Amino acid sequence: MERILEAGERVLAEHGYEGASTSRIATTAGLSPGSLYQYFPHKDAIVLSVLERYSDQLVSGVTAQMTGQFEQPAPVIVRTTLSTLLDGLDVEPPFLRAAIVDGPRLDDGRTLRAFEDRIGELVLAYLTTRREELRPDISLPAAAWMLVRTVEHLTVRYLLDRPPIPRDHFLAELTQMTLNYLRAAD
Repeated sequence: MERILEAGERVLAEHGYEGASTSRIATTAGLSPGSLYQYFPHKDAIVLSVLERYSDQLVSGVTAQMTGQFEQPAPVIVRTTLSTLLDGLDVEPPFLRAAIVDGPRLDDGRTLRAFEDRIGELVLAYLTTRREELRPDISLPAAAWMLVRTVEHLTVRYLLDRPPIPRDHFLAELTQMTLNYLRAAD
């Protein structure tokens, strides 16, 4: 099963969702299509399993980065967390498109929402520990929801569009935008 998932990931990275097929995945895995069907009934089941695994790895990376770092100054933890997310999302564009566009279409967005919710829980926990430093009028659940989706969208667009903005500059701007949203006015 692991060979099939690894092959599915490689095929998605090279060919995207539209170019992926059970035959191509089976060949990449070194299996016959019949062997593949013992584990997965169709291409979409493989794609969803690959995307769920990718989502789990991404959440684990962000969790590992944030865990035990809550005492760091906000600019440090925000930037390093954003950098970890950017690194995790920086995969082949056909794979990223499959994760962002095709995956949600296949499972009504459940995998993407689960990813966003898990990251949102981390952000909410962090914001809760920093409550006294934040705008007094801010709703922490609303802020976590908005931050996760804003950062996700901008990061994905940055990686897919590849604008002429150096990575460090993008991270600095995204960090500043995030911090400005949360800060109390002086």
